[in-house]
Amino acid sequence: MFVDKVKIKFIAGKGGNGVVAWRREKYIAKGGPTGGNGGKGGDIVIRAYSQVPSLESFRNKRIIAAENGIIGGPNGCQGRKGKELSLKVPCGTLLKDAATGEVICDFTEDRQEMTVCSGGRGGCGNRTFKTPTNQAPNYCTEGKEGQVREVELELKLIADVGFVGFPNAGKSTLISALSSYPVKIGAYPFTTLRPNLRYLCFDDYSRVLLADIPGIILGASKNRGLGLEFLRHIERTKVVIYMIDSSGIDGRNPFEDFEVLQNEIGLYNPEILEKPFVVVLNKIDTEESEENVEYFLEMYPFDRKDIMLLSAKEKTGTDAFVSRLSEIFK
Repeated sequence: MFVDKVKIKFIAGKGGNGVVAWRREKYIAKGGPTGGNGGKGGDIVIRAYSQVPSLESFRNKRIIAAENGIIGGPNGCQGRKGKELSLKVPCGTLLKDAATGEVICDFTEDRQEMTVCSGGRGGCGNRTFKTPTNQAPNYCTEGKEGQVREVELELKLIADVGFVGFPNAGKSTLISALSSYPVKIGAYPFTTLRPNLRYLCFDDYSRVLLADIPGIILGASKNRGLGLEFLRHIERTKVVIYMIDSSGIDGRNPFEDFEVLQNEIGLYNPEILEKPFVVVLNKIDTEESEENVEYFLEMYPFDRKDIMLLSAKEKTGTDAFVSRLSEIFK
């Protein structure tokens, strides 16, 4: 299951208590205080890793706590520190305050880390309070509580190219053809229920990361369909690919589909519309596509060089599409 948004309560470890202890040996009448200090509570640290695909490891967790510090011991022994709790998240994860929505940290780089909650300080044993005027202190202090923080983890995929389109437009088929790596494909809407990430390698051995975003429908910006669950993943892409079904299946108009996609993305975040984009008219191998393509080209208001005609199923026009992407990323 692909998880890209979770709310969690983090609790850092409590510091260990100090102790009251005395030095008791047969020939030392006045041994004095020897109670040691408690250990510091464990911190909670978040680290980003490019190999982690999603926030799935947090799916069934609502409270995560670090280890408490150990109490001090006699003979001045310091209590052991609580173990640091290191949590792995994918690159592209936003750490937000759950109450205010304020972004605390944006994990965009591999191995980037942040201490989310600091463990509590250990308490002091009675040896700490010994002074020339107080030779036998008979008290100690408790360890401090660790920090508590309620946060929200939200993943926004970091990909070079984002494929958007209506359900069953052929996004997964095209990515499978380009990457030579199998992707779940079916002749029904919403086959893709989680973003697929695949690399596309060019002739010069450079490569770009492709993201197949699950189907967008009318009203997605209002959270219809899969809506906001996956619109957020387009925000970090460098290039947007509009996948349009030129066959006009179910009586749909390809140009109206393009307008709906742009409108929904603009309502969600207008800045996405300013990114470079390519329009792919897919399924040109069907009989109905010829008339629909002519109408689309007639109505299209932008530069036609950004329109690619292809059939992902038959792998027709895919080489020209790869060349166009290569030009964009040079």
